[in-house]
Amino acid sequence: MIEQAYIWQNGLFVEKEKAVTSVMTHALHYGTAVFEGIRAYKTVKGTAILKLKEHMQRFNYSMCALGMSSPYSIEEMCQAVIDTVRKNTYDACYIRPLAYYGEGGVGVLPKEDHPIEVIIACLPMGRYLTADSVDVLVSKYIRIHPDSTICDAKIAGHYVNSMLATMERRGTHYHEVLLLDVNGNVTEGAAQNIFIVKNNEIITTPLGTILNGITRRLVIQIARESGYTVHERYFKVNDIINAEEAFFSGTAAEIAPIRSVNDQKVGGTGEIGIVTTHIKKCFKEITQGLVESDALTYLTETVRLEHN
Repeated sequence: MIEQAYIWQNGLFVEKEKAVTSVMTHALHYGTAVFEGIRAYKTVKGTAILKLKEHMQRFNYSMCALGMSSPYSIEEMCQAVIDTVRKNTYDACYIRPLAYYGEGGVGVLPKEDHPIEVIIACLPMGRYLTADSVDVLVSKYIRIHPDSTICDAKIAGHYVNSMLATMERRGTHYHEVLLLDVNGNVTEGAAQNIFIVKNNEIITTPLGTILNGITRRLVIQIARESGYTVHERYFKVNDIINAEEAFFSGTAAEIAPIRSVNDQKVGGTGEIGIVTTHIKKCFKEITQGLVESDALTYLTETVRLEHN
């Protein structure tokens, strides 16, 4: 028997099949929506959500980027996420908050009083990238230029760029794609940030052309606390191939080692390296609750944010 799934919709729980929106929704016509991807993990201490507060802070930032005034505080949204996971009785799941301009006319510019719709859904999710290490194709599409949008906001319309790039690998042996910027610098995967390891130091693309990934921030924290030097600077495709190691990071992908780029093996062998293995191990220990960390919010907690 399939258990009933519930969507949190504008402050109320609705059965999934009854959570509807108008075909004249502004976001459906113009991509004017923002979202988050969050994971809840089954830990030794119960179900816990990874970096909940940071995700909802970015959610609010993305809403502001599209001129949305959130109907809910960050604390209220955090609590709504917790309540949604509880309501659906998942031990572990993927969580999708979504905010969008609703029905209110067909003008490109939303009205000042345009309705804002907010939903939270959750669903089971296993491994996003199923290979132990992935083969990557460099896309012919460049990452959206930073002067054409607000790159570090998680805007739904941005992901047409990612979808087009990902379509290129259909029917191939590649597991994921990589996007460059207009100058040929590496930006990110279709839905992941990227790191490379060179001379036992870790390098990742700086903010400016990429999403400010929350898993990316956690990886940088883990690396620095482990004694590694982390550089945020631009690099090219050949720098990945000539590195000792490379890996993706993301909410869905978690820590995903990269074996090859355009069929050229990273480091000559494509083997998963010591640094990647360490980062992946530390990440798993955090998400399973095996080490003390403020990265997790348990379903039993009441969310309070610190305000300056």
